[in-house]
Amino acid sequence: SLSMYLENKSNLEMEMSQTSAQGHQGRSSLRAPEAVAGNFGELRLLQGISERRDTQKLQQSAVLPSGQCVIHTEGFVPVRQEDGHSFSVVNFLRGKTNSANLTERSPLLRFSQDDSITYMTLHDPSFVGGEEPWDNGSLDLERRYRLGSEVTSLSLSRSSSSEKSDPLDNLNLNFKLTSSMRCCFRASKIATIFTIVVLCSLFFSMYPDRDNPWRMLAVSSTDSFSMNLTEFRDNALLKLQVAGPFTGGMIDLTNQEYILVQVEQIEQPGQRRRRTQQVIYNWTIPLHGERSEQILVTKTFEMLSSDPIVVTVQAFLQDNEVVPLSMTHQSLYVSVETQVAIAGIILAGVYVLIIFEIVHRTLAAMLGSLAALAALAVIGDRPSLVTVVEWIDYETLALLFGMMVLVAIFSETGFFDYCAVKAYQLSKGRVWPMIIILCLIAAILSAFLDNVTTMMLFTPVTIRLCEVLNLDPRHVLIAEVIFTNIGGAATAVGDPPNVIIVSNQDLRKEGIDFASFTGYMFLGICLVLFTSFPFLRMLYWNKKLYNKESIEIVELKHEILVWRQTAQRINPASREETAVKCLLMQKVLNLESLLRKMMKTFQRFFCNKHSNYNTNTISYHWEIQKQISQEDKNWEQNIQELQKKHRITDKVLLVKCVSVLGVVIFMFFVNSFVPSIHLELGWIAILGALWLLVLADIQDFEIILHRVEWATLLFFAGLFVLMEALAQLQLIDYIGEQTALLIKAVPEDQRLAIAIILVMWVSALASSLIDNIPFTATMIPVLINLSQDADVNLPVKPLIFALAMGACLGGNGTLIGASANVVCAGIAEQHGYGFSFMEFFR
Repeated sequence: SLSMYLENKSNLEMEMSQTSAQGHQGRSSLRAPEAVAGNFGELRLLQGISERRDTQKLQQSAVLPSGQCVIHTEGFVPVRQEDGHSFSVVNFLRGKTNSANLTERSPLLRFSQDDSITYMTLHDPSFVGGEEPWDNGSLDLERRYRLGSEVTSLSLSRSSSSEKSDPLDNLNLNFKLTSSMRCCFRASKIATIFTIVVLCSLFFSMYPDRDNPWRMLAVSSTDSFSMNLTEFRDNALLKLQVAGPFTGGMIDLTNQEYILVQVEQIEQPGQRRRRTQQVIYNWTIPLHGERSEQILVTKTFEMLSSDPIVVTVQAFLQDNEVVPLSMTHQSLYVSVETQVAIAGIILAGVYVLIIFEIVHRTLAAMLGSLAALAALAVIGDRPSLVTVVEWIDYETLALLFGMMVLVAIFSETGFFDYCAVKAYQLSKGRVWPMIIILCLIAAILSAFLDNVTTMMLFTPVTIRLCEVLNLDPRHVLIAEVIFTNIGGAATAVGDPPNVIIVSNQDLRKEGIDFASFTGYMFLGICLVLFTSFPFLRMLYWNKKLYNKESIEIVELKHEILVWRQTAQRINPASREETAVKCLLMQKVLNLESLLRKMMKTFQRFFCNKHSNYNTNTISYHWEIQKQISQEDKNWEQNIQELQKKHRITDKVLLVKCVSVLGVVIFMFFVNSFVPSIHLELGWIAILGALWLLVLADIQDFEIILHRVEWATLLFFAGLFVLMEALAQLQLIDYIGEQTALLIKAVPEDQRLAIAIILVMWVSALASSLIDNIPFTATMIPVLINLSQDADVNLPVKPLIFALAMGACLGGNGTLIGASANVVCAGIAEQHGYGFSFMEFFR
C-alpha cells in the first residue's frame, strides 16, 4: 500500500505562513526549488488521519528504507485569480514543459529517483483551493465527506456523457435546460423504470414455476404409448417437450428411424358449434443411429377448446429394440403471434435503454431479462432458477475471464507500450499505413483465433499507440473491431456460427465440412476485406482521426476523466478512504477549473487574432494541422524519445507471459483440429490464467481482480438469459418460419437468387439485434427443411453460406451484435475512451 509521509507539523505551519508572501512574488517564485507547502488544504486532511504516527515520523524521515514514497511539493503555490489566466496563456504557448521528469500522460505528477527515496511531486502551479486549511475535527471530516459525496453524485449524474466527452463540451446544453427541468426529467426516468421493474417483479412472483413432472416412457416398433390430457383452457397452446436419442435437422423417412408423436383433439358439438371438429398434428422426430446422447426437442400446438387431448407416441424402427424417452407438457395461454409481439416489445425496450444510454448496458440486459422472464411467467411457462442459470453460456464467460486475467498480468510488463512504439516506427509516423496494418493483422488473427481474444490483445496496444500520436482511439478501435468480425467469418473456426454449421451432422452429409466451408468462405471474405478498406478510408479522413484540440487540452480532459473514474471506484468504508476520495474529488474540481481557463484562453487568443468566427475556426484547425504535420516530420526524433520512455519494464515477467500466452493460443488452434483434446476454449483460458498466476507469483490478487471487467461479464450473462427467454417466446422460430414462407412465395426461376439475398440480409439484421448463436442454430433446420421440400427445390449449400456470411458480418451492425464489440468497448472504457452505442452504430 502507498504510504504518504508529510513533513512535521512545525515545518508545515511555518511554510503555510510563507504562502501568502510567496503568492505575490510573480512567476519567479513558481520555480523555487525548495519544498513549499503552499495551499496545503487538500493534503492537510491526511494529517488528522496520521496523527497516531506523529512520533514515528521524525525517525522515518531521518532513515527511510528504499521504495518508500514521500510527498514533496515543488512549485505548489496558490495563484490568485488575476494571475491564473496569464500563467495558463504562457503555459499553453510554451507547449510541453521542458522538465525531463514530467510523465507523458499526467502533467500533474512527476517522479524523481535518488538513492533511497521516491519523491511523488504534486506539480500544478495553478492548483487553486480554499484560503483556509481544513481542521482535523470530526465535524470537518464530515464536511469533507459531504463535499466528496456531492461531487461524486454530480459526476455520477454526468458519467454517461463524460465517458465520451467532457462535461465542459455540454455547457451550452446545460445553460439551455434549467436545473429544474433536468431534475424532473431524471426523476421521471427513474420513476418509469422503477414502476416497470416493480410490475415485472409482481407478475413474476404471482405465477409458479412450471411444475408438470417429466413422464418416463419406452416405445418400440410393437409397443406405442398414449396419454389423455384433460385440464386445459379454451384457445390455449399445448407445448410438448420430448427428450431422447434424437438427431438435429430434417430426415429422409425412407432410410432412417424416427419417432412419431400424434396430438389429437375432438371438439364435441355444443352451444357454439353444431358439428364435431377434430385436429390432428403429426410430429416426426429422427433418431440417432448410435442412440448416444439425450437431446431435448420442443414443439407448440394450437388447440381448439378445453376438451381432452390424446397424445400418442409411436416408434418406427428397423429392429425390435426399445427406445427410452421422457416427456412433459405445458399449457400456454397466449397465441404465438402475441408471444412474438411481447418478445419484440421487450427487445425494442432494451435497445432504447442502450441506444439513448438511459441506463448502463449491463443494467439494460438485466432489466430485459427480468421482463422476458415475467412474460414467460404470465403465459404459463415460467422457468425455474436452475433452468435460467443453465441458459448462461459459461464457456464464453470462462474464456472472457481467463483472457482478462492473462491480459491484466501481461500489461504489467510494458509490452503493449513497446508494441505501440514499434508500430509507430514501422509506419514511419504515417497514420493510415499503420491503421491498415493493424486492421489487417486483426482480421488475419481472428480468422484462426477467437475474436474476443484478438480484441483483448489489440485494444491496449491501439490505445497506447493513439495516445502517442494524439489520435482519437475510438475511431481506430471501431475500425479494428469491424475487421476482426470480418476476419472471423473467413474460416470454420473463426466465429461461433461457423463452428455450429460445420459440426452439424446433416450438413456434413451434404458435403459441408471444414475444408470445403473454409474454401468457399475464405474467398468471399477476401473480397469483403478488399472492398472494406476503401470504405474505411472514405469514412475516416485525417481531420476526423486527429484530436481537434491541442495535446495539452486532450491530456487534461482525459486526466480529469481518469481521476473522476478512480474516485468513483472508491467506496468510503473508513476515514482514510473517505479522505482519499475527498482529495481526488477536490483534484477533479481544480482540474476542471484549470481546463475552463485553458479553453477561455484559447477562445480569447483566437478571437483577438482573427476578426470573425469562421476565420477563427479555420485558423484554429490550421494551427492543429500544422502541429500534426510538424509531428509527422519529426517522427524519427519522436521515436527516439518514445523508445527511452516506453521500454519493457519487467523482462522476466514478459518471458513468463509470452510463454503462457503462446501455449494458450497454440491450444486454441489445436482444439479446432485435434478432437482427442477434451478442452473447450473456456477451459484453456482458465487453465492459462492459473498457470500465469502461479508463474508470475502474484501476491496482491485484488489488483488483478480490479482489472477484470465484471460489468462486461455480467452483461453477457444477462444477454444470454434475455436471448434464451426471447427464444422461448418463439421470436427466433417465428423469424425462421417467415423467411421460409417468403422464399416459397417467390417464382421458381428467381427463387435461388432471392433466397440467397433474403437469407443473408435476414441473418445480418437478426444477428445485429439478437445473439447470432441461437439464431444460426434455429435457421439451420429451417434451411435444410426448405432444401428438402419438393415444392421449393433449392440446393442447401448456397443458403448455408449466405446464413454464415450474414450471421458473422451482421455482428458489425450494432455495439451488442458481437462479443468482440462489447469487450473492446469495455476495455476502452476502463482506459477512459469509452464509445457509445450510437458512435459505433454510425
